[in-house]
Amino acid sequence: MAIEIDPSAERRNPPTRVPLKIEEMLVAAAMAAMALITAANVVTRYLTDISLAFTEEYSVVLMVLVALLGTAVATAAGRHIRIGYFADLLPPRGRRIAEMFSMALTVLCFGLLVWYGWRLAYDEYRYEVLSNGLGNPNWWYTGWLPVLSAVVVLRAIGRFIRLSRGEDD
Repeated sequence: MAIEIDPSAERRNPPTRVPLKIEEMLVAAAMAAMALITAANVVTRYLTDISLAFTEEYSVVLMVLVALLGTAVATAAGRHIRIGYFADLLPPRGRRIAEMFSMALTVLCFGLLVWYGWRLAYDEYRYEVLSNGLGNPNWWYTGWLPVLSAVVVLRAIGRFIRLSRGEDD
């Protein structure tokens, strides 16, 4: 049986060419912005009975940014979602191969998001689609999908390379 990992124990990030601190700082900034937007909305609603409904667009975009940046960090650090039960039954070499296969599938999945996300953002730019709430160009929001999906792809490729060299387990 596998050793139980203490969820409260600090896990260090693996050494990467581009520090994971960049994504971590961007996640923190996006979460702080969401907190400020939400707090401003709540305070304004209670003091004036007026809702800052337009902030919802920004909050949704910030949530997508947090999700994709968090995915990049989790992928690079080997903390992505997986079914560990079956992998834990394998010998160490088999676990590494399973993890490499997982990274290959991650590259495929997020590579598709890069491609189709780029096409979506380009179509919204080309057809001048505007957001429902604020009337901003919609590609301002959807343009982040292919960009941050490409970051996840690069992080997965980096982890795949580290795994193939035996540097990251």
